[in-house]
Amino acid sequence: MLDYDFMRNAFAAAAVVAVLSGIVGYFLVLRGQTFAGHALAHVGFTGATGAVLVGVAPLWGMLLMTVAAGIGMGLLGERLTQRDVAVGLVLALSLGFGLLFLHFYTGFAAQATSLLFGNVLAVDAGTVWLLLLLGVLSLAALATISRPLLFSTLQPELAEAKGVSLRLYAVLFLAIVALATAECAQIVGVLLVFTLMVGPAAAVQRITARMGRGILLSAVLALAEAWGGIALAYFTDWPVSFWITALSGAVYLTASIVPSHAVSAQPTGTV
Repeated sequence: MLDYDFMRNAFAAAAVVAVLSGIVGYFLVLRGQTFAGHALAHVGFTGATGAVLVGVAPLWGMLLMTVAAGIGMGLLGERLTQRDVAVGLVLALSLGFGLLFLHFYTGFAAQATSLLFGNVLAVDAGTVWLLLLLGVLSLAALATISRPLLFSTLQPELAEAKGVSLRLYAVLFLAIVALATAECAQIVGVLLVFTLMVGPAAAVQRITARMGRGILLSAVLALAEAWGGIALAYFTDWPVSFWITALSGAVYLTASIVPSHAVSAQPTGTV
């Protein structure tokens, strides 16, 4: 299987994206912003279609639109009710533009399918290096803001009283989520970003409340699902995205069987 260049590129790209998605997804689920991650994926589709329309690589359009939308969502509202309204407005607007771009470029059907459902087997070596660079930058940024981000997540009123800007860290975090979403879409497509971004993290948070262990386990599960999906696709000739989604669903269902007291033994913020 690894004798082929495209398979080695696929495994390398999946490794970068899965680790990033697992770690960022843990914070996303912890903050209750999974809807935002889902919306950013759809926004990315709009950016990709717009990029193709003007003759630019879809990845760059996706990155530009998702980061802009993430910052916009963060600025429009840092509290739960405000976030839902902001996310809904950005999602509706982006889908409208996506429809407009598809209207002007009717020959986009094949590339649109690839963006919607992913095509990791078509990733070249140059894209792998670009994904690695973006992944390292994203994780470095997340590590830099992790402590105040956790403070504002677990105890927002106290954090605000201590001078922590909830809006600032909401903007910074959603910008990081946007980068991770754009990368994740290269593997599973914009419709299935939920698979790697939320599935492993949601499963882990049903198993353990220890944050350090949870973040590590989330990254490991995402990596196992991504690599397992590629391997199963190679041997069965079924789509990679299907297998990754199936594995993610199986892991979450298995984690759901764990008794609830197993995840309540430690406070949510324990490291």
